[in-house]
Amino acid sequence: MKEALTIQADKSYHEAEQKATAYFTTLTEGLEKQAFIKSLTKDIQTWKQSHIQPPSIFSRFTRKRVKADTRNYQPYLQWLDVTGKLDNYLDRSISYIFMRDLGKALDEKETQSRIEHNVTRLKKYLLKDGDQTFSMAKLYRMAEKEGVESTLIWMFEKLKNVSSNIPQGMDADEAQRKLIKIIAGVVMQVIEEMAGKGSPEERKRKLEEAIRLGYAYGLTYPFIDDLLDSNVLSREEQKRYSDLIRTTLLTGTVPELGDWGGKNGALMKYIHSELRDAFEYMKAHQLESTWRSFLEQSYVFFKSQEVDRLKDLSDGSYTNERLYIPVIVKAASSRLIVRSIIRAAEDEGIDKRTFYYGIYNQLADDFADMFEDLEEGRVTPYTYYLKYHAERQDLINPFELYWAVIGYLIHEVYHSDEKTREVILDRAINGLKRYEVRMGTDTYDKVMGVFATFHPEFNRLIEQMAEKADDVDFFDKLLRDHILSMLKDERKEQEDFMDSVKTIRKEINSELSISIAEKDDLINEQIIDAANYSLKSDGKRLRPIITWFMGVRAYGLEKDAIMPLLKSLEYMHTASLIFDDLPSQDNAPVRRGRQTVHETYNVAVAELTGLFLTQKAVEEQSSLHTFDSGTVLQLVNYSARIIADMCRGQAMDLDSKGKNLTLEQLNVMCFYKTGMGFEASLVMPAILRGVGEAEKKALRTFAYHAGIAFQIKDDLLDVEGNENTLGKPTSKDAENSRSTFVSILGQEGARKEMWEHYCSAMDALEQVPQGSAFLKHLLNYIINRDY
Repeated sequence: MKEALTIQADKSYHEAEQKATAYFTTLTEGLEKQAFIKSLTKDIQTWKQSHIQPPSIFSRFTRKRVKADTRNYQPYLQWLDVTGKLDNYLDRSISYIFMRDLGKALDEKETQSRIEHNVTRLKKYLLKDGDQTFSMAKLYRMAEKEGVESTLIWMFEKLKNVSSNIPQGMDADEAQRKLIKIIAGVVMQVIEEMAGKGSPEERKRKLEEAIRLGYAYGLTYPFIDDLLDSNVLSREEQKRYSDLIRTTLLTGTVPELGDWGGKNGALMKYIHSELRDAFEYMKAHQLESTWRSFLEQSYVFFKSQEVDRLKDLSDGSYTNERLYIPVIVKAASSRLIVRSIIRAAEDEGIDKRTFYYGIYNQLADDFADMFEDLEEGRVTPYTYYLKYHAERQDLINPFELYWAVIGYLIHEVYHSDEKTREVILDRAINGLKRYEVRMGTDTYDKVMGVFATFHPEFNRLIEQMAEKADDVDFFDKLLRDHILSMLKDERKEQEDFMDSVKTIRKEINSELSISIAEKDDLINEQIIDAANYSLKSDGKRLRPIITWFMGVRAYGLEKDAIMPLLKSLEYMHTASLIFDDLPSQDNAPVRRGRQTVHETYNVAVAELTGLFLTQKAVEEQSSLHTFDSGTVLQLVNYSARIIADMCRGQAMDLDSKGKNLTLEQLNVMCFYKTGMGFEASLVMPAILRGVGEAEKKALRTFAYHAGIAFQIKDDLLDVEGNENTLGKPTSKDAENSRSTFVSILGQEGARKEMWEHYCSAMDALEQVPQGSAFLKHLLNYIINRDY
């Protein structure tokens, strides 16, 4: 445990300012002489020979595809491969990441070798894995190969919690995307530091550590930078929060949050707890010799951001130095911190290149975001120039400085290396092309009318390149758009899914009650009362909801026509629960938040009620009058077999009490107990629709794995869940001496087994042409539910 310390904060920031001032002075001297114009014009004239082709039908088609919607992610990659462009596309993309994130020089042989290695691996991966390349299932399979699946599960849980705690006024999808990007960046840094060296055990340890360090560092972006940039906190809260962060960096110890009342109290308690754990993890994984350096670099980054954040756009007196020097400091220090986090060896060349490169990226990002920043009142070189350039002739044009930085990087930092020139100019021109597509031609022309004014001939050349150049796009941008689109689509689909579930549950609940007709005077009303008592409890109605989605949404069946089937499924399931709760079986006192049937009535009534509901299920199925009688008979026959198999599963369960089952035995038992119910929910509407055997087989495979995943989650909730949320007592499995996935595998092992079945279920969906989107959301619900 590292002791609290006091860092030389002001000295560190002063040194960073001095270095940034010297760099800024060099750049401004270049602006005055405009020497970069001549050298860059020559660079672009050479560069354009590879990027501007004579007009043809094919070239127009190419440009159209380059600008395609990023939701065409996989088709675009396939098109690049077919046209022979994929290798070059990936090469410039990986090369750019090596420059930006790793601080590498592209003319070094070792760097060239690592880029080639990564291009080969990435190409193979992209072309092999199809549309689901970056799904959770694919990522889990990758983690399995490295032996880090438990850490990946931990990360999935963390990302889910962060996303659910992003307050209104902040973009939860963007926060999650940024966090994923930073984790991936730290992992990549560690992989490149290892460069294939070390034992498998050492590689596993470092990768697990990298994932957790990436999360710990990445968490600062949504919960410090973005939060302080938003309007979520009041001014007083912002100051209090900034003071807390400053104290942490100055002392190396996170202060207590204290009493934080108001509407943001719960949010700040969560953020403080999560950031404290993240800080302590980073602290524990720093060497004693590097901990002070890490804190000092972090303080420099934080203070440079704070200096920028406190600027007021209404103040027209800022000098160029006040506008740009904090930007240089911030842009450089953010990437230098990552190297200290992973304890990378000191490298003067990497540090130098990273420092000079930072402002290039920052100016590009500020250009892309200038109108959002202007709307929020943020001071950046672009927003300030937009507001004051007409009255302040002394203001430096940030777009001009951007090109001066490009010239300096190519010729002074990277020594006129040909590949470096290629990658940097590709990136610059691509940024303009993307901006025009995103903002529209009219806005783009207005922006360029303000900023592209410093050298008419050079500006015309730039705009010609932005209009005509091809093969300048990058994989990281395609992936960024793809992931953000996926996150937004999945969030919307999941919200729609949950809204639909609530609506369907309400409809089903309204139909479940069983009435006593006048001609049924001989029926014991107590059994009907007991049945309705059990049916009126707060059940999830998961099985009939699955059937509704598959029947109505996937197969186009009329919802009124299949209502008897929905009722029958819930009757069968409720009957199984009544039997399951009996003293002779689980002896459960509470189910679905209320007393069980045998506790409220008596054991005999409970047994008869279970039998009664089973027969009511058959009666409902036989009343599916709008379907062919042969089809209905097939469905009833299938249903009878399912009930028989579920009884076998319950018998296995009872016989297993006090015994240590093997994993195979537990899987079989759980499939019969739980998986069969899922299978029936999927296969019954398929029978009514008359689908082929291959699709029914895929549905059965999905149900097998989804059902076991559901049971594993139940076992985990029995030891980890909240009794009030669950609506039943916890730790019942241990009390009943029952073998569970947790008792056999432990909690960590059970989670891994659940994800194994999750991945297998996702694989099965590839063979389900209809309803796969719903089933994907169902599967996500199964493993993420809290009850």
